[in-house]
This record gives sequence, C-alpha cells and structure tokens, in this order.
Amino acid sequence: MAPSTTKQWVITGTDKGFDGLELTEVPVPAVGENEVLVKLHAASLNYRDLIIPKGMYPFATKFPVVAASDGAGEIVEVGSKVTKWKKGDKVITLFNQGHQYGPIDPHAAVTGLGGVLDGALRQYGVFSENGLVRSPKNLSHAEASTLPCAALTSWNALYGLKQLKPGEIVLVEGTGGVSIFALQFAKAAGATVIATTSSSAKADTLKKLGADHVINYKEDPNWGETAKKLTPNGVGVDHVVEVGGAGTVEQSLKAIKLEGIISIIGFLGGAKAQASIIDTLVHICTARGVYVGSKALLEDMVAAIEVNDIHPVVDKEVFAFEKTKEAYQYMWDQKHFGKLTIKIE
Repeated sequence: MAPSTTKQWVITGTDKGFDGLELTEVPVPAVGENEVLVKLHAASLNYRDLIIPKGMYPFATKFPVVAASDGAGEIVEVGSKVTKWKKGDKVITLFNQGHQYGPIDPHAAVTGLGGVLDGALRQYGVFSENGLVRSPKNLSHAEASTLPCAALTSWNALYGLKQLKPGEIVLVEGTGGVSIFALQFAKAAGATVIATTSSSAKADTLKKLGADHVINYKEDPNWGETAKKLTPNGVGVDHVVEVGGAGTVEQSLKAIKLEGIISIIGFLGGAKAQASIIDTLVHICTARGVYVGSKALLEDMVAAIEVNDIHPVVDKEVFAFEKTKEAYQYMWDQKHFGKLTIKIE
C-alpha cells in the first residue's frame, strides 16, 4: 500500500542554479485507468539534468518540474485498463514518454521526463503504462536506473540508423556515460573499439572494459588521423560516437570511413564547430543528431543487456535521496567516473 504523500525534488526555475532544486512533499497522485504507480528505488544523473536548472538546456522545459529523466523501481498499483503490467514488475523510465517507435516527431520531442514532464527524483510516481520498459533481470535498481538516457542514446547511435555489424570499427570519445555504454555495446556486438581519453589512468580503465586501442588526445591532438591509421588498410572507422562538439568534430571527420556515420550526441567542447555540413560531402559520410531513442529501441537494448550480461559502470559514490543537491555538485565538479546514482528510500 502506497503512502498518501511522496517526497520529490523539484526544479523551480533557472535563476538559482542548483539552489533552484527544492525538496517538497506532495500527495501521491491518483492512478488513472491507463496508468501505473511506481515506487522508485533509484535515479541516475546525466549532464542534461545539471544544465536544466542552470538554464543551459537547448530543448523544451516547463517549470516547476520533478527532476531527472532516469529512474528504476517497482510497480505497486495498476489502473483498471492496464494490461501490460502487474504489481511487483520491475521497470525503468522512458526518457521521451511520447517516443514509442520509429523516428522522433515534434510531439514526442516535448515529452521528456525531468524537463517538461515530472521525472524520476521522487519516491512515488504515476506513469502511463506506455512510459515504462521492463528492467533487465541481471541488473540492480541502481544499475537499471542508468539506462534511459545515456545507454539508449549510445544504442541509438549504433543501431538507430544503420545497424552495427560484427567486425566493424567504432570510435568513442572520453569516459562519459554515453561513451562507456557505446564501448560496452560495441564489444558485445563483436566490433573493434578505438577510444580516446586524456589520462593514462582512464586509458587503463578503458582497456579493462574492452577497448582495443586507446589514444591520449592531449598527447596526440591529431587523433582522428591516428584512429584512421589503426583501421585495416587505413580506410577509417564505421561509427563515431561524437560527444565533444566543436572540440572534436573535425577529428571525427578525419577518422570516419566513406559512408560511415558520425552520431552527434553532445557539445561538451562547445556548440559552435568550425566544420561545415559540406564536410559530409568531402568525406562522403552521414552526420546525424541523436535525441535519446524510442521505447522500441529501449526494449531491444534491454534484451541485449540481459543476453550479454552487460553491467553499467557506476561511480563508487551513491548519494542518499536527501543529498541530491550534493550529487548534482559532485557531478558538476567532474568527480565521478561512470554513472552517478541516487538511492531513493
């Protein structure tokens, strides 16, 4: 039996930064006939969650909103017409609640949890029966909570347009959540992975995770050409998971093979790149923006995680629900490695 009230972290606006996060207590919403009530056990943070209260997020927001897109928990109540779920089912959230299958459309693009719709940083939440996916059987709640945004984004990069094949070569940048998931998924698919990083310590970790080649981009500023030389006959890589933006896209273009795909995920190095869209013609490649992914892709990804027993890389620090603001600051200060999780009692 769910309690009558639930605690939740609400983003009140963009004028106070992380101080705009407020812990409130509200009544547990009534469950509609096509909805379910979820007891959330864990949430995880993405860079996107940090920049929303700072007013730096370029996509749709609507305040006040319960924070964070990524959560995992257990269904405790189902609506009268729900057929997909039952009490006790373990589930994860779908980032864009309206993105069920196929390409994203304007409607689905404004249904993001923790931005427009109330997110996962709450003890109990009501969701549409179509806004959740079964949690992988091999993962804990904390591990599963890392999947809805970063993992699905990397899965979409590798499978959303042109499916990754065994023997192909994938270039990943750095050790952020998307890049590490892309490394794990690519290795599970039988691909060769070239990774970039800035430190020898992180290089060792990338090798332990299965990276075939690691390039230190601080020591080798022309790492795109180096990556290309590492491919058979120097033809270039099949996929680039591009997270750096202006700081890295020129090197990604140097690394890509003819007809390869550069999936542009983020802009950690800045949003204004020197490279032009005409460069896709010069290099005969495809560059595509990736905005997370659909429920159908998420279900495919969960199946792959189970069959390959893939476990997300989770930071050693797990924050208590009451310490959420500290978790935001810890991640903003880049003290984390892998995904940062919050335990929800």
